[in-house]
Amino acid sequence: MLYGIAAATAALLLTAVLAAALRLPALRAGILDPRRQRPLPLLGGLAVVIVTCLVAWTGEWTRVAPLGEGVGRLLAVAAGIAGLGLVADVWRLRARVLVAGTAVAAAWVVPYDETGVPGGLLAVAWIVLATLAFKGLDHADGLAGTVGVITAFGAGVCAAAEVMDGLAVLLSVVAAALTGFLMHNWHPARIGLGACGSVFTGFLLSSAVVFTRAGYELGPSAAVVFCLAAVAVADALLVVIARSVARRPLLRRGPDHLAHRLRRPGLAPPGAVVLLGAGAFSSVLVGVLVHTGWTGEGAALWVAGGVALAVAVLVLVRVPVQQGRRPPSTQVSGHLRVRNG
Repeated sequence: MLYGIAAATAALLLTAVLAAALRLPALRAGILDPRRQRPLPLLGGLAVVIVTCLVAWTGEWTRVAPLGEGVGRLLAVAAGIAGLGLVADVWRLRARVLVAGTAVAAAWVVPYDETGVPGGLLAVAWIVLATLAFKGLDHADGLAGTVGVITAFGAGVCAAAEVMDGLAVLLSVVAAALTGFLMHNWHPARIGLGACGSVFTGFLLSSAVVFTRAGYELGPSAAVVFCLAAVAVADALLVVIARSVARRPLLRRGPDHLAHRLRRPGLAPPGAVVLLGAGAFSSVLVGVLVHTGWTGEGAALWVAGGVALAVAVLVLVRVPVQQGRRPPSTQVSGHLRVRNG
C-alpha cells in the first residue's frame, strides 16, 4: 500500500516535469499535431510511457512490488506499441499499420489458458477496438487524459478485487502519470498525448481489464469491459455512424467526435471534457460494481442505453459540422478551439 502511494506520487511528479521538458524539443523537431491551428507538440505521451515503465520496472527490479505473471510482459508489449505510436507521431504512419501492430500485440498478451481460444480471439478483437477507440478520444484538450485516469482507477479496483497486486499498482502508476500529464494538457493545452501515449494507455487499460476478467463467464465479462470503455465506445460509434451517413472515409479526420459535437452549440471546451468525464465516471462505477458483485450485469444495459441515446441524439439533431473552412472568429481568438481528429 505504502509503495503504491509512493509510486503514484513519483509518477505524477516525474511526468509533469518530463512533459514540460519535452515540449521545447518537440516544437523544434516539428513533432506537432497537424489538426491544430496553433503549434501543439506531441511528446506528452512519451513522458507518460517513460515514467510509467520506469516506476513500474523499479518496483519489479527491487522486488518491492513485483508485477506478477504476465503483467511484466503486458507492460513491455504496451511499450512496444507506444514506440509504433511514436513513429506515427513523427512520420505519420498509415492507420492500417497501427491497427495490424495492435492486433499482433494483443494476440501476444491475451491469457489463452484462462480465456480459451475462442474467448482469447474475442479478447484480441476487443483490445484492438478499445485501443483505437481510446486513441480517438485524443481530439480535445484534456479528454483522453481525464477518461484514462478514471478508467485506470476503475480497472485498478477490479485488479485489487482479484488480488492482482502488481497489476493494481501498475494501473495506479498509469493513472498518476496521466494526472501529471493533464497539468500541461488541460485547455488550453501546451502539449498533446499523441498516438504514442493514446495507444499505450488504451492498450494497457483494455488488456488489464481482460486480465481481471479472464476465467469469468462471457456475459458478465462483456458487461464489465463495455462499462469501463463506454465513453470511448460512444465516441467511436458516433464517428462511424456520422461518417457512414455522410459517405466519408472512416479513417479520414474530421470534427465529428463527441467533444466537437458538444462544443458546437456553445459549450466551452473544459465543460465538454467535464461532462464526458462525468459520463466516464458513471459508467466505470457501474463496471466496478458488476465486477465486484454488488450488482448484476443487467446494470450494464442502462449504460448501453445511455450510450445509444447519446449517439442517436447527436446524430439525429444533425449538429452542423464544418470541414475545410476556417473556424469562426470567436474560435480563432482562443475562446473555443476545435481539434479535428
